[in-house]
Order: sequence, then C-alpha cells, then structure tokens
Amino acid sequence: MVTTVEKLKDYLELIKKKNKELNIFLEIRPEKELLEEAKRIDDKIKKGKAGRLAGYTLAVKPNINAIGLHASCSSKVLEGYLSTYDATVIKKIKSEDGLIIGMVNSDEFACGSSGETSAFGPVKNPTNPELIPGGSSSGSAAAVAAGFCDMALGSDTGGSIRNPASHCGVVGIKPTYSSVSRYGLIDLSMSLDQIGPLAKNVRDAALLLDIIKGKDSNDPISVESQNLNLAELGKMKKLKVGLLDLKIQDQRIQDLVDRKVKEASDNYGWALKKIKIPYVDLAIETYYPLVYTEFFSATRKFDGRRYGKKIEESCGPEVLRRIIGGAEITKAEHEGRNYHLALRVKKLIEEEYSKAFREFDVIVSPTVPRLPHNIGGKISVEEMYSYDSLTIPSNLAGNCCMSIPAGKINGIPVGMQIMADKFNEQKMLEAAALVENLK
Repeated sequence: MVTTVEKLKDYLELIKKKNKELNIFLEIRPEKELLEEAKRIDDKIKKGKAGRLAGYTLAVKPNINAIGLHASCSSKVLEGYLSTYDATVIKKIKSEDGLIIGMVNSDEFACGSSGETSAFGPVKNPTNPELIPGGSSSGSAAAVAAGFCDMALGSDTGGSIRNPASHCGVVGIKPTYSSVSRYGLIDLSMSLDQIGPLAKNVRDAALLLDIIKGKDSNDPISVESQNLNLAELGKMKKLKVGLLDLKIQDQRIQDLVDRKVKEASDNYGWALKKIKIPYVDLAIETYYPLVYTEFFSATRKFDGRRYGKKIEESCGPEVLRRIIGGAEITKAEHEGRNYHLALRVKKLIEEEYSKAFREFDVIVSPTVPRLPHNIGGKISVEEMYSYDSLTIPSNLAGNCCMSIPAGKINGIPVGMQIMADKFNEQKMLEAAALVENLK
C-alpha cells in the first residue's frame, strides 16, 4: 500500500516539474511541514485511528480561508492577505486527516468562466495547455486533472465547479444550497454560492462532500442533511431520467451526452423522456443582476483600510465590470427594481424544477454548451457568459448538481450534467456512479 508520505512526494515532484507550465498552484505549504504532517497521518493509519480522508491530498481554491495560506482570491487586491482562521470546510477536512498541500489559481474573485482573469496569469488545461480549463474554480479542476492531488475544493455560483470539471475531464459537485457551510468563503454571490468537491472519480467526490456538508452555527442558512451511503454507489438502480430539451451551440456535445445516457438506459433499464423546463432560457438574464448586485455589496469591505488594497484601484476588468454593474443596479432611483425582478424569476425557475422532480429522479444535460476556446482567444462577453447557460439554472433553483466525464470530442473532455432535487445528493451520485461504470 502506498503511504501518505510516498504519495505526497510523488505529487510534489510532479508539481515541481509541471506547475510552471500549467500555472495551477499559487502557493504550496513548506515541504518539511507537509512531510511531517504526512508522517503523523501514516502513524494514525497504522494505529487504526485515522480519519476518513487519511491518505488523501487536497488543493484549495484561494477564496476559501485556511490558516497559514494566502486567501488572495487570485487578485492583487488581497495578494498579501494571510488567512487568520480556517473555514468550516477546512476544519472538517483536517479533522478527518485530509492533507491540504496548497492554494490553487482561479478566476479573480471567482469572476469568470475560463480561468483567464486571475491577476497571476491564466490557468492552463492539463489535457491541452493551449485551451482554457474553465472557471472560476479553474485551478481546482486542473490540479486534479494534472495529477497534482487527489481532491480539491472549489466554489460554485453559476457553474464554477462544474464548468472546469467538464473542460478538464474530472468530477465536480455543486451541493444543494445551504447544505455546506460558507463560513470562511470570500463569496461572489451570497444567495447562490456553494463550496463543493472536485475529484478523479464519483466515489472520492462523494466522500469529500459527505465530510464537508452539515449545519454550522457560523453560517445561519446552513442545515443538516442526510449522510451519504457510499456503499450504494454503483449498485443497479432503475431511474426515471429527464433529458433537458434545450438547443445548445455545439450539437456534437449534445449527441455525445445523448449516446451516453442511451447506453446507461440500455444497461440499467432507465426510463428516458425529454423535458422542457419553462424560464430556463432566462437563466443568464436572471443570474447576472443578482450576481452584480450581491458582489458589489460584498466588495464594499475591500476599501483599502481593513483588507489589502482598494478593490476598484487594483482589480482586473471582469471584476470591475461586475462592481460597476452592481453599483448601477443598486442606485436609489432604480429602487432595487432589477434585482427584485430577477429574484421573482429565480423563484419561478425554482418552482418549475420542483415540479419536474415530482416526475423524474434526475435531469441530465451537457454541462457546457460549447468546447473550450484557446487561451487569449478573442471572445465576446456574451459568448463568455454563455458557457454557464446550462449550469446557472441549478444555482437559481438551489438544487444539487454535478458534472462527470461523458467522453471526448477531438481529444477534448466533455462533461455530462446530472441534477437532482434539493438534498437528493444520494440519488444524483448513484446515477453518476452508474454512468461512470460504463467506461
């Protein structure tokens, strides 16, 4: 059996060789400190006293606080900000003997869908370094895909875990809203954000989710949810599966996902039916007024007095676009009209998904409607925002949702999105494990 120390040494060696090219890790903990912790974990394993994450190494998105590491949000604004406390998810990982090795790169303040907006340079996709890895949890997905770690933490506002999971060919989960504590997360949009896991396979992602979820007195919206039964993953389940009927930009992606679902249906006896969900076509127009408004509010604390530098003077163009947009939406003369209209549509989308899940166990679609573009390629703001057109609805509805690898087109990974009703992560994971077993 490979020890934690041996595995850690292999990861650190690979990071030293490839990180400069891929620009994934922003910060690695001191090697001596990591090796000492790995030895302690191996000792606990030998004594039979180790936690559920013993032997696993993890990377962390830089908008999640972890003592001793810089929660920079991949921005010059917080470049020197050293976390003074552990986020609740970090505490839970440490309590189960997970070994956190460092902070990875991301889109600046989680504003982006490509991994290109970081103040420290774009993250490169390990499957093809000329391509974007997706975002905003770009480094988290790329670290797993590159073989730099076993698992990673990301945050998902409108697809920020699932989008890069799809482009990098890994598993990423957006948990039910309120099921994972956000305490210690430097949030983009408080009514949409969720911290979630990325991993090489469904079982590892499920394990990490089971550990980080749960009620937390530091996050008033957090709630307790049922423990996941990992033993059920991979067991035959006859499911009613809804196929989201929505025209996407690249028909090859839809065809690939359709073939994968048909294969699962033939193997497991799943009942398939196409489904149209009203108002889904309004998801992007609903999402951005909410994000702009809430991000503008959240960034008022970055005034150059308490934390780092004044954000408007030090941030990149995408962050500034969202701040200016939020400032405009919240002007007194608008009386919050656009924000409140967006909240009403958000509620409509939530209700429509609730109706759909009375008929279906899970709803399936592609994760991203188009293949990733080349890093630095010219792409309009509208095209960039459209990357998240299929992932945003589950954030608006508050449901659980995940991306798993479905195959490749011209060597580029393509993800399948599986969504289930609120707090139905178990059913979602069971479906995902069965699709994964088709390999």
